[in-house]
Amino acid sequence: MPPLLTYLLKRLLGTVPVLLVVAGVVFMLVRLAPGDPARLVADDLATEDDIAAIRAQMGLDRSVWLQFFAWLGRLLQGDFGTSLLTSLPVTQLIAQRLEASLSLAGATLLLAVLVALPLGTLAAWRAGSWLDRLVMLLAVAAFSLPGFLLAYLLVYTFSVRLEWLPVQGYRSLSEGVGPWLQHLALPALTMALIFAALLTRMTRSTVLEVLQEDYIRTARAKGLGAAGVLLHALRNAAVPIITTLGIGLTTLIGGVVVVESVFSIPGVGRLVLDAVSRHDYPVIQGVLLMSALAYVLINLAIDLSYALFDPRIRY
Repeated sequence: MPPLLTYLLKRLLGTVPVLLVVAGVVFMLVRLAPGDPARLVADDLATEDDIAAIRAQMGLDRSVWLQFFAWLGRLLQGDFGTSLLTSLPVTQLIAQRLEASLSLAGATLLLAVLVALPLGTLAAWRAGSWLDRLVMLLAVAAFSLPGFLLAYLLVYTFSVRLEWLPVQGYRSLSEGVGPWLQHLALPALTMALIFAALLTRMTRSTVLEVLQEDYIRTARAKGLGAAGVLLHALRNAAVPIITTLGIGLTTLIGGVVVVESVFSIPGVGRLVLDAVSRHDYPVIQGVLLMSALAYVLINLAIDLSYALFDPRIRY
């Protein structure tokens, strides 16, 4: 069997126990939270007997282990449960909000990479110069600002003062590319500035370390131009940069919640906040599991990219 395929199978098998542990933790956290789901479903005139009947119908009168295995069995069939408040399937509720969150995360990632890689590489190439110090100063400032404060500063500048962009809301891509980009610009820029600051610093330090290697000096001595040297250095610095990229992607999952709240974007982050405030346990469980699955898939993709950039990892 080829080494890359063997490595892939090992990593895929390694994610199975992780997902099982995450599922157990999510199940127990929701069960330990205060509140009775049966009382949420019952109306104000329900008696204790009515609530007990609802609890039995929901399977809450059984032992925790029986509840867990029944819930896990439904998960394996793709059934994430039904919302206690809307009576809609959790998968349907998540699917309705997924476009907004994916659009925000995708635009953030694209902006951050397009800004961070050139700036970090240029700062490493001109290490110690005024340009290097300026790039690092801006990166530290952007990374130090809280996300909500940066969001409000951008809203005040581009929406209130200049009136270039809408303050809040989201437009689906089906309504046109223009409205979609206008409503996505500020929230994506908010997250991209913070993400790009982290990625710029890592790119700069990693590329600077590579530029001091002997094979880079040999390449320069053989007459390789500046562009060729930088591309060569960037490729050899790919593994730590990809690691930072993966860490940033996982933090995006948490940052999306804050940004969606500030800009009133109807995404998955707003969905879980509403579910927490209303004690809608099936929705909370579904979103947490989807987030955990995203974490695992991102880490798996990072590990596989290591094998592509560094063949030694495959063995």
